[in-house]
Amino acid sequence: QVQLVESGGGLVQAGGSLRLSCAVSGRTFSTLNMGWFRQAPGKEREFVAAIHWRGASTAYADSVKGRFTISRDNAKSTVYLQMFSLKPEDTARYYCAADRAWTTAAPRTNREAYDYWGQGTQVTVSS
Repeated sequence: QVQLVESGGGLVQAGGSLRLSCAVSGRTFSTLNMGWFRQAPGKEREFVAAIHWRGASTAYADSVKGRFTISRDNAKSTVYLQMFSLKPEDTARYYCAADRAWTTAAPRTNREAYDYWGQGTQVTVSS
């Protein structure tokens, strides 16, 4: 059974930063494409960032490009989301997800592609 456990969320003022972590167990992490999604109250879950299992290819939502950075540490089976210049509109529950399709050339951005999900961690940005 694959488990994804997010951590690092919290309350931060606008302009601040946070780093989210997602620890993965139960499967060889190094062949999983990893993604971060978020869901605000009353809204659909949306793509934030993704990283290919090789680590060389990443993808970002336009709304976070230049402010967020996704990275991975295969030795620790962990994926990170570094968030800078946070805005109130970044307030949401952030979910880590894993995609088993390691034959893809680039990380996928649609949530339907992801096979495993964590429980999420809340990020609240105050104005």
